[in-house]
Amino acid sequence: MLVKQVKHWLVTRANAARWRPIQEWVEARGGTFTLSRDGDGFLIEQPDASVGALRVEWGVSQRNYLPGTELRMRCEVGVHPDMQTMVLCRSLMEELERVVFEAYTDTLKTRVDMDTPEEMRWLVMFPKFTNAASALVRQRYGVLGVTKEVTAAWVDGELSDALTQASEDLLPEGHPFVLMCMRGNVYLRTQMTEADQPKVQALVRLLETAAHAAMRVSGRLADSGAWPTTTSFAWMPSSRPGDL
Repeated sequence: MLVKQVKHWLVTRANAARWRPIQEWVEARGGTFTLSRDGDGFLIEQPDASVGALRVEWGVSQRNYLPGTELRMRCEVGVHPDMQTMVLCRSLMEELERVVFEAYTDTLKTRVDMDTPEEMRWLVMFPKFTNAASALVRQRYGVLGVTKEVTAAWVDGELSDALTQASEDLLPEGHPFVLMCMRGNVYLRTQMTEADQPKVQALVRLLETAAHAAMRVSGRLADSGAWPTTTSFAWMPSSRPGDL
């Protein structure tokens, strides 16, 4: 028992030192940095971030399609409920489509199970947007959402520029990555074997850019008649309302 406690203490201390640059960056932004209970991960919280309350976690992946460890983020922006859009790595999209197709044809199911994550359900529910202004975005990412008009308004512009820049080194081709707007918030998940300050900072910037774009589109959705009402088509309650 004592050996186990000593080992845990050494691991926690080593990780705290390794993630010191991240902690200093977070605290400089006015946020808080907390090690997970086992010392193998961390939590970042910033209630007063520029685009809304920010929560960032690094640790063991919560999704089967992200092996090992992941970085997951949530930005609470309170956008229009019809803001349901997603960008993901193209190779990941193709893999998830294969999994969904096999699962629900082999078992003869006629609907997507509520235990299936939204990012997989949406591949069945929502139309793909294949006319992104950026050729690189069209090549590297799958883009879809509640309507093509809403998706286009979200992804084209500042978010497209941010995705193009991230493709140069932050998100190399084939790297598992999902960016979603749903339930009024913006979420980001990506596989990350080692957490380091430059990558975490860059991904937070990408999330914030997506949140700003969502707020811009949300303002148009709130203006009656901006786009057709699609709530009846898009409605699908979350099976994990507290899931990051």
